[in-house]
Formats: sequence, structure tokens, C-alpha cells
Amino acid sequence: MIDIKSKNLTEMTAFFKEMGEPGFRAKQVFRWLHRGVTSFDEMSDLSKGLREKLSATCYINSLKVERKQVSAIDGTVKYLWRLPDDNCIETVLMRYKHGNSVCISSQVGCRMGCAFCASTLGGKVRDLTPSEMLDQVMFTQLDSGEPISNIVLMGIGEPLDNFDTVMRFLELVNSPDGLNIGMRHISLSTCGLADKIDLLAQRKLQLTLSVSLHAPDNQTRSKIMPVNRSVCVERLMEACHNYFKITGRRISFEYAMIDGVNDSDAQADLLAGLCRGMAAHVNLIPLNHVEESPLKPSRRVKEFQRRLEGHGITVTVRRRLGSDIDASCGQLRRKAMQQQ
Repeated sequence: MIDIKSKNLTEMTAFFKEMGEPGFRAKQVFRWLHRGVTSFDEMSDLSKGLREKLSATCYINSLKVERKQVSAIDGTVKYLWRLPDDNCIETVLMRYKHGNSVCISSQVGCRMGCAFCASTLGGKVRDLTPSEMLDQVMFTQLDSGEPISNIVLMGIGEPLDNFDTVMRFLELVNSPDGLNIGMRHISLSTCGLADKIDLLAQRKLQLTLSVSLHAPDNQTRSKIMPVNRSVCVERLMEACHNYFKITGRRISFEYAMIDGVNDSDAQADLLAGLCRGMAAHVNLIPLNHVEESPLKPSRRVKEFQRRLEGHGITVTVRRRLGSDIDASCGQLRRKAMQQQ
């Protein structure tokens, strides 16, 4: 069976022509799929014969709400979706004055092993498909009844570890015949796969690259992020500077503030040095508590921020959303796994 929703419009047109159908049918079906239909029978402008033919050769992926948590504080919504193979992934709807953002997953689980993240507990199960990534945006929009204007690839999984799928997802969600969400409204977060950052740079996409740095020196970063043992800070920053040189796009460095681990003045000075020579923005993240982790939130966020700003670095502190629900990445899925 063919995952028809993962096809782009060019592939879908070729597919219909191979079936002996006119090419314009592809655009009709493409538009239906990107409205969130779950069966070919809902495609009312197709003949019964064509709908039966499609049902015999293709399937339409869909998600089911396993759990849903809504913050009483800020309206943030956390979805735990059940996939057709019974695996679960998470999506978070965040409401801002400038519009609604959705944080989506790219894998079931994660193999990167970052010490402060619940997503990696239990390891990686499998990659998501383009349609499964797209569905998170569409079904969040349908369930909430609110339009999505921004996408953040910062949920469960490492997006660049599922590179080809993520590139196809970006193409699909950017399509004028689909959700038509512009690249400048999309952020992609990576823990630092330098070779894949180099590949991404060659695509010259207008998205925002967010690099989960979390420590400016190899000794500290290797302790909390195993990826640093194969991609050191120097190699990662080389890729970042190259990315900025090719694309001209500012890079956002994500920095989870961990008490007594990465929050010293000396580390702030090192971080400022890494950011020089390119348009960089540092986003300080108050650490979310993970029950299985001994790491604690830093008490020096403001001091660290002032130290960076003293070096001329643009710094923001991420506002915590959904603090009264399991809005931190991987927490809700982890609880569901434990209960099962």
C-alpha cells in the first residue's frame, strides 16, 4: 500500500497518469489530503470508481488523540497522538499574540541521549514519515479549531537524524496547494549533527536553524550530550559559521540552564566567543525537571544573561508555557509508556 500523503504534487501527478487518470486529479487529491480527510470517500469531487481504485492501492495516514492536556494558566495544549502502529508521539500547541505555534516530533523516541531530555529515555523506536509529521500540524489545527501560523521542529526526536523525511515534510507544508506555511515561519532544532547542518546549508532554505548547544566546552557538553563525543564543539561551530556564510540566516543557540553544570561566568564568556563572527541569538531555557534526571534548574539565569549581554550578544529567556501540564518534550509519552 502506498502512503499517498507523503508524495509531493509532482510525484502524485505522475502516479495518477500511470493509473490512466488525468494529471489534474492529483491536485484535487493533494488538496483534500491537506485538509485532513481520513478516507477517499470524503473526496466528493472524485468518481466512485476512482475512489475505489485509490482505496485499493493507497492508504491515508491519520492520528488519534490518546491524551490531551490543556494548561489552565496559558492555554497551551499538549497532545499525545497514537499512530497506526500503536506507537505514540507528542505535539504541543502554543498560543502567542503573534499567532499559534505548533511544536512537532520527527521520530518515535530519540537516540541522542541528552541527559536533560525525557524524549531520549527508552531510545529511538523509528523515524516518522512525512505524512506523520504533516498530520501533527493538520490534526492539531482541526482539533483546536485554530489556524497554525508557525511550526517548530523541536519535539521528540532529532530532525536531522531523519533528514530526507524532514526535507519532504518542509516541502509539503510549504506547498501553496497545502497548508502554505512559509519557511520563515518554521524553526528546525538540532543537537548538532554537523554534516547534516552542512547539507541543510546547501538547500538555502529560509527557515530558522536552532542549535541545542547547552555547553560551550567539550568537557561539559560531552557529559550532558553524548553527540559531542563524535561531533565536538569546534566542528559544530565550524558548521554553524559555514551555515551563516551560505544562507545569511541568523542562528539561534538553545541553552538549557543547569545548576552548577553550565551556568558559570567563565562559560558565559566562552559562549560569547563562540557566537562572534556571525548573526547569533542565544535562547536561555530554564531547565524542565525530569524525574529520572539528577540535573536541577539553574539559579543564575539572570546573571548569565547579563554576562552575555555585556559581550554584545542578543539574549532571550524562554517563557515557560504549560508549566501545569506535561508540556516538556517527552514527558507525556514517557508516562504513557510506564503505565503500559
